[in-house]
Amino acid sequence: MNSAVWRASRAAVKRRRVQTVVIGLVVFCSTATVLLALAVISAARAPFDTAFEGERGAHVSALFDPAKASAEQLAATAHRPGVEAAAGPFDQAVVTIPTDWIGHPPGPLILVGRPDPAAAPVDRVKLLSGRWATAPGEVVIGTAGGSSEGNLGTRLTTGTGERLTVVGFASDMSQSAGGWVTPEQAAALHPTGRQMLYRFTDAATEQRLTASLGRATEGLPEGAVANAQSYLVLKQAFSAGADAYLPVMTVFGVLGLVVAALIVGNVVSGAVVSGYRHIGVLKSIGFTPRQVVTVYLTMVSVPAVVGTVLGTAAGWTAAYPILKTAFSGIATGTAVIDPVGWLPAATLLGVPLLVALAALVPASRARRLSAAQAISAGSAPRTGRGLKVQRWLSGTRLPRAVSLGLGQPFARPARTALTMAAIALGVVTVTVTTGLTSTLAASMSAPDQHTHINVQTAVFSGSKLAPRLTAEQTEAMLHATPGADQVSVRGLVRVGIVGQPQPVFANFYGGDAMVDHRRLNVVEGRPATGLGEAEAGPAFLDQHGLKLGDRITLALDDRRTTVTLVGLETQGNANAISSNAATRALLTSDPHVVEYDVRLADGADAAAYRKAVTDADPSLGTAVVAPSTEGSVVAIKTFSTTFSVLLSVVAALGVFNTLLLTIRERRRDLGMLKAIGMTPRQVVGMTVTSVAWQGVVSGIVGIPVGILVHRLIAEHVRIIHFTDAMIDVWGAPLLAALALAGVAIAVLGALVPARSAARLPIAEVLHNE
Repeated sequence: MNSAVWRASRAAVKRRRVQTVVIGLVVFCSTATVLLALAVISAARAPFDTAFEGERGAHVSALFDPAKASAEQLAATAHRPGVEAAAGPFDQAVVTIPTDWIGHPPGPLILVGRPDPAAAPVDRVKLLSGRWATAPGEVVIGTAGGSSEGNLGTRLTTGTGERLTVVGFASDMSQSAGGWVTPEQAAALHPTGRQMLYRFTDAATEQRLTASLGRATEGLPEGAVANAQSYLVLKQAFSAGADAYLPVMTVFGVLGLVVAALIVGNVVSGAVVSGYRHIGVLKSIGFTPRQVVTVYLTMVSVPAVVGTVLGTAAGWTAAYPILKTAFSGIATGTAVIDPVGWLPAATLLGVPLLVALAALVPASRARRLSAAQAISAGSAPRTGRGLKVQRWLSGTRLPRAVSLGLGQPFARPARTALTMAAIALGVVTVTVTTGLTSTLAASMSAPDQHTHINVQTAVFSGSKLAPRLTAEQTEAMLHATPGADQVSVRGLVRVGIVGQPQPVFANFYGGDAMVDHRRLNVVEGRPATGLGEAEAGPAFLDQHGLKLGDRITLALDDRRTTVTLVGLETQGNANAISSNAATRALLTSDPHVVEYDVRLADGADAAAYRKAVTDADPSLGTAVVAPSTEGSVVAIKTFSTTFSVLLSVVAALGVFNTLLLTIRERRRDLGMLKAIGMTPRQVVGMTVTSVAWQGVVSGIVGIPVGILVHRLIAEHVRIIHFTDAMIDVWGAPLLAALALAGVAIAVLGALVPARSAARLPIAEVLHNE
């Protein structure tokens, strides 16, 4: 009988080709969406953990004051309770590289004296190219990724005159230093600290790490610990880019699965109801109730498996460019940014199982019917459970085709409810996407509508030509060139933060307007225009444990200055702050200019201005700048729009399937209506009307839910700070347009079945009945 079940299932698939295609498409779209969501979620955590454990990364990198704790005292901390392993102490020195070097702006470089760490108990730094430093005057440079092999042999000169030759490039997931030298070389560089690297037996949370470090350093003089860096902060920084996508991916992944389950349940329910006679025949020839259920589950499983396989392939292929975008600009070190390898297997097994479970409940109706009941129910005329509603509507002044269409869904309330739920979820998706796009556009809007020219110095643009003009002469030239209205200047320096193990980038703005048109908006506090003021993005504050109003001390060479964080930008580099030229002058007299922003006067010729600038100094690069958007912003817009289209199509397919089932059940009624004079146009109007009002109701339900989901996403995107004004984008025109989304989805799915109903031949339908 197993072969008979398969033959019956195969016949059901062939007999219901359209429903088979609908199920396949729905499962394809849902599988691709879910796999993309899981890929981003897994990549935000697993690659860091794998690389960190592979290098035996340090749970805490601690810096000690050598004047308060001797090397012997620090070595003894490695044997304290709770310390799994330790490395050190190592001398740490901070040198300043006064010029641009190997893609880095001028600024401090933290060097640690270590022997080859390949077999170290903690922090096995991975050498990417070259070799380890074995002699004085040699240095290995830490890099976020890539070997930079072509820069081996580069000579660096520190601000105090020491010469160092780059003999290798290495990556360090613990980010314990900017470079490494021999212990002897570190001692000669006048170290200001001693580094210890710890792995603890209990390192699950920041609180436990703090407690473990406290136990390890118990008994040391007060103030011996200068600072400590937790690996959990590094892990958070690693996943900061991907975290921006997690709320979007999660929401759309869940929506995709729910819509798929609704539509599959609707398809099987309709197949059972419209196939009562077929069920009765199967049971009368010997099929058991379990075999009848198996026939319907197999009918659904065949297209579901095909859709899952294709959706998994599509989602897996798309995952790589999405992850590349999500981790752009992130210091990934040796971590391999790939989705977890078992994800395709999980979707290949999980999605068909979910489809089967969604189909099991309606399929079980076929199990409970006896052969006689099924045959009589399949051959009896429809009694019309919505007759009361239809009779009431017939008494109104509505056109007859409209009143019939409005009353039709009440004959199958359960099917109508499933269809409306699918449409409502489609409306939710469109609402969320529209809200995200509007919010992101508001956060990135340009302050003015003027044409701007970006002028980059040779240092920043990579030009091989020697500059003709100094920074002051270039600024004066840009002012004097006809067409210029305002000129702002950006200098870039790496500065140390006292108490923090890693230097950060500092943007110093000056000129006519500190805030140029491409700067990120300050959404809390105020722009850092005053002496000793700075601003930063939410990621910087989060990863450094800071808030507005806090003060940090910047260090460059032997100068220090304290700045107050007065402004929060919408978003920003997790390792960068912004200040002004007056504050920069407290640290260095060299402006370190990397680019200028020129706002042109109204009517100025941009091409002529650019030509005049390059004629004055060919080393300068120029470009007309449109209002810019960050890559993550563009990606979020792209993903949300793509998923919105996919899930809207899926919802429309649900409507399409429902109407096909309805038309199949009502063939006799449609034939009689056409026989007594209903035109094909009226048939189309009746059919479209039957789902249009469902679209209206679904929109009323879906829009508030979508607004709520949009707010939840906007408030949990950690690398971007949205103000309430950016989140509250729901004006009357936008809401009116969204109200039509449900109708549009319903009508889109109804058009083809409606035209099919209009073309039904009267004679053939009545003859078959």
